Amino acid sequence: MNAPRVRLHDVEAFERWTPFVRPFRFGAVTVEGAFQAFVRVVVEVEGHGRATGMAAELMPPKWFDKRSERSADETVRDLKRSLGQAVANAAALAGGDTAFGHHAHLHGQQLAWARGADVTPLSAAFGVSQVDKAVLDGLAKALGASFVSVLAGNVVGIDNRLTPDLDRRAIDVRLAALRPVSHIAIRHTVGLTDRIEGEDSLASELDAATLRYFKIKIGGDPAADLMRLKDIARVLDGRRIDYRVTLDANEQYGPASLVTLFALAEGDASLGNALSRLLFIEQPLDRRVTFEHALDPRIAARGVIIDEADDGYDALPRAKALGYRGVSSKCCKGFYKALLNAARVSAWNAEKADGPAYLISAEDLTCQPGLAVQQDTAFVAALGLTHVERNGHHYVDGFGLAPETEAESFRAAHPSLYARSDRVRLGVASGDLDLSSLYGAGFASGAEPAWASLTPLEQPQPQGQPA
Repeated sequence: MNAPRVRLHDVEAFERWTPFVRPFRFGAVTVEGAFQAFVRVVVEVEGHGRATGMAAELMPPKWFDKRSERSADETVRDLKRSLGQAVANAAALAGGDTAFGHHAHLHGQQLAWARGADVTPLSAAFGVSQVDKAVLDGLAKALGASFVSVLAGNVVGIDNRLTPDLDRRAIDVRLAALRPVSHIAIRHTVGLTDRIEGEDSLASELDAATLRYFKIKIGGDPAADLMRLKDIARVLDGRRIDYRVTLDANEQYGPASLVTLFALAEGDASLGNALSRLLFIEQPLDRRVTFEHALDPRIAARGVIIDEADDGYDALPRAKALGYRGVSSKCCKGFYKALLNAARVSAWNAEKADGPAYLISAEDLTCQPGLAVQQDTAFVAALGLTHVERNGHHYVDGFGLAPETEAESFRAAHPSLYARSDRVRLGVASGDLDLSSLYGAGFASGAEPAWASLTPLEQPQPQGQPA
């Protein structure tokens, strides 16, 4: 069907505090809790009536903006400002447009606002990304269709206005390849402060679940990271399992120190097996210098992708020109950008005669049970990815501070995705997530938050501006 025009009504944003059960250190920050954002919107679809769409996402400090002069609290404030701005702009849309048309308009407005507000492009994109997810949910519900069929048929109206390097045919071909997938493997996160052995450790996680994929955080100190990698490799190799690993530096390395790390690792026989199982390296350099120089060929040969540097629709082609092999997908950065990046990757690989393939990976923003983990996981599975980083269940106890009735409603809607022990939790024991229930009408929702338990989104004032 042709992409229908949609109108947005009653656009609202909420928040809920989410405490962590263990500290999560990535990059230069250690997180012990974060606010989760929720969006709700009534979507009116031409010829199909109205439906309520919803979305959720965590707002962790110092990921969207790692500038040293910004405090952790200030970076969260900017995320709330971003979401508030996007919600206000969406509520002010006067006419109907396709879902992607609304996205393109809001994206332009948001970037213009961010430039004047000293907000990073990545933080700015967060707000629009949440509105986009909620709109897709409402659109699909109004049509009585799964988000996969809505996207595969391009009922959202995606074109190349934001990606002029992409041929429209390449977009249509990639969208048509989307499929509902019933299972996806978990890639377990090993944070910088996570224990490797003993109680509450990587070893105990291996005892509790059939894990085969691992994402290891590295912190920018070659000697310290080398010792930690050796400890992790000893545990994984000792299990005699067929595992794969990725490394994530969260912008903590410089070009020279990254070469040093791999020179040390390649010279250590105890890391030989682990290095042979390395799939890629994620965002080693500060996003502000990522595009200044080509990657060292010795590092590029390992396969390097951007994550935090993926702050615009032109980021992936710019990175490719410098030797990068791909990009992460995270719904918090925008699922439209992820779709268009996937179209680029498919087109580039189709043109390649030989050599390593370009790739798109599935990474996490500590997605919480409920809307956030369901939407992000089902999306990357539909892209055809076979494993996804998932760590929200590792750092937060079940549904956190959500009412038990909310957790039970999601478990009732998706009994194969969640399990009950002392409380409702993501069902991770098999090492796979069962997504078979996520392809009903809507964007992998099926249940909804206990809205009365949420707080309206705080609207922080910019520094220096009176309340």
